[in-house]
Amino acid sequence: MFGIEVNNIQIEKIFNAENAWENLSFILEGVPYTLLVALSGMAIGLVLGFFIALARGSNHRWLRWTARSYISFMRGTPILVYLFVLYFGLPVVGIQISAISAAILGFGTNSAAYIAEINRSSLNSVSNGQWESSRALGFTYWQTIRRIIMPQATRIAIPPLGNVFLDLLKATSLAAMISVPEILNKAQIAAGRTVDSMTMYITAALVYWPLTMIFSALQDYLEKRHNRYL
Repeated sequence: MFGIEVNNIQIEKIFNAENAWENLSFILEGVPYTLLVALSGMAIGLVLGFFIALARGSNHRWLRWTARSYISFMRGTPILVYLFVLYFGLPVVGIQISAISAAILGFGTNSAAYIAEINRSSLNSVSNGQWESSRALGFTYWQTIRRIIMPQATRIAIPPLGNVFLDLLKATSLAAMISVPEILNKAQIAAGRTVDSMTMYITAALVYWPLTMIFSALQDYLEKRHNRYL
């Protein structure tokens, strides 16, 4: 059913180092846009996800169901479709936003759903005794969250949040579909003008790799720093 025919493979046909070097600086021009979308999207996701997690565990039914519906919708629909709705669909109803703004908003609000579930499980992992002790000491709800619960929950949440960010960093390549000049978009342009798609896409992959390694190292540092809350 599936046939693969291999005849006289030449390494330069797979990866041309000279072409890669000549176009590397052009592809690297997309790094700031990739980081802008990833970091801004993560920041939105962290803030929005925190409040969605609190709503998810609220005593008010309408807050719980609103949060659950939001999480279900965002996790149940492809992010690329959502980006298309924001960038190509909103102008139909008179709302025009730039490609970068659409990407940041799209990735931010989408990642918030996953972050909310991580936050909820992390907050629930802190024993009820911590809440009871805080109330006995006269702490308000928000003082308890900020001083007692969050430091303990953060340590638990760091590994999965780090994974969400790494996935988000790589997923920013989808922003090329709405013309954001990030890494993959630059690689596509370079592939078109050099007629060497394989080399350009491999080069783009080699640019993503060290970026993920840097943020993985940062995740390890944050985990070690919060070990005192174990």
